[in-house]
Amino acid sequence: MRALISVSDKSGVENFAKELEKLGYEIISTGGTYKRLKEAGIKVVEASEVTKFPECFEGRVKTLNPFIHGGILHKRNDKNHIAQAKELNVQGIDLVCVNLYPFKATIEKTDDFDEIIENIDIGGPAMVRSAAKNFNDVIIVTDVVDYDNILNALKNGKNSVEFRRNLMIKAFEHTAAYDSMIANYMNKRFNEGFGEKQFIVGEKVMNTRYGENPHQKGALYQFDKHFSENFKTLKGEASFNNLNDLNGAVKIASAFGAENAVCISKHGNPCGFAMKKTLLESYKEALKCDPVSAFGGVVAVNGVVDKELATKMNEIFLEVVIAGKITAEAQAVFAKKKRIKLFEVGSEKLILANDPYDFKHIDGGFVYQQSDKVGADEVQNAELKSTRTATNQELKDLEIAYKVASLTKSNCVVYVKNSAMVAVGMGMTSRVDAARCALRKAKEMGLDVKGSALASEAFFPFRDSIDSAAEAGIKAIIEPGGSIRDDEVIEASNEAGIALYFSGIRHFLH
Repeated sequence: MRALISVSDKSGVENFAKELEKLGYEIISTGGTYKRLKEAGIKVVEASEVTKFPECFEGRVKTLNPFIHGGILHKRNDKNHIAQAKELNVQGIDLVCVNLYPFKATIEKTDDFDEIIENIDIGGPAMVRSAAKNFNDVIIVTDVVDYDNILNALKNGKNSVEFRRNLMIKAFEHTAAYDSMIANYMNKRFNEGFGEKQFIVGEKVMNTRYGENPHQKGALYQFDKHFSENFKTLKGEASFNNLNDLNGAVKIASAFGAENAVCISKHGNPCGFAMKKTLLESYKEALKCDPVSAFGGVVAVNGVVDKELATKMNEIFLEVVIAGKITAEAQAVFAKKKRIKLFEVGSEKLILANDPYDFKHIDGGFVYQQSDKVGADEVQNAELKSTRTATNQELKDLEIAYKVASLTKSNCVVYVKNSAMVAVGMGMTSRVDAARCALRKAKEMGLDVKGSALASEAFFPFRDSIDSAAEAGIKAIIEPGGSIRDDEVIEASNEAGIALYFSGIRHFLH
């Protein structure tokens, strides 16, 4: 039996090779792996001895040879293959352990294109694909975490076709992800990220119990280990819908840096938000906006949930709480509620992946775009269009309203007063309907919007929304501007004594 080992990630490789050697495998290796194994006292054969050809072209060609690929690919149960292997003096290679040149690490550390090109693996993927194709006879190893499982299978008679088939699938996933990463990088570098093909590759984190509905299957996939490193389940199981709802709430709650922000959401839309001196005060104020919708909702806390905050939150039924951290004392409070689900990111504040691109499935394909982000200075640099200037508190309220509106389904308007959302209208077919719906809901909740700030994620097409805001006592408004009737909107604001700002940037969210 022979095993070919050639790895970039050399963690654990010495022990793996030693155990294979004990099991009777002859070890073949290349380059740095060969040197590492030899120094570890392992009897190892250099690949050039097998190929009868030296490594050449600065190591670009090592294993691209019939003695390697023939040894991997010939079928052990085919008489013609066996006879031809004997005729050509090709010896079988029964295990291939390969992980690929660190392309991702290279593009993260340098922009030197020559160095990047040299870190595109050719021989490695070829060997992986050969071994995976011939999984009936060959074990393919592409992940260091599988070393122990493979040794256990070899030692305990568990090297079944099913076992090798699972490794085969993992191997093809490995090479597919690797090639996708290279193609996406090249398109980003030379085609502004929008090439003829776009590859979206995620790593499975877990199955969800079902999809949006019980008759659908679902699972969570991640980019760059974001959830593995920043999402810890403390209680319950995250459903497909929970994850979607969490996404929106966390984006809003974390949009204000280290501030004590709390966002309450339902079905992916915010129904409460506040940013006060303490998280407890923020939660209380956020809940006032729409306590009816908050029932059974999701709460994202940009900080640490302690016992006092947990006790307050536990007064109503909440389905999900996610925070930077949830203390053990707080978890004990929540333990009294069987159905609540608790998650934390494991740091003092919430963490976003800040994915550079965004996509959405449509029937027959998907649309792909650069991710929308609200610039830190968009409100600060907004152009004053009215005669009245907003106060410092109003400017703070405008920033909160503007960011929340930018992260809420269009058409959308958000009203904020004293750093707390007091009304929101979202997902409406008309912007004036969104404004009026929000005000009507606030009135039903007994909330006084007089003196609040209003944000719209797109321009107001007519002055009617401004007139409605004036009737409600709104004192400051921010919107992108850009309507052919901007002059009418400005005139209406001046008539009502409203401070009006144009950001010049639209933030639709469909």
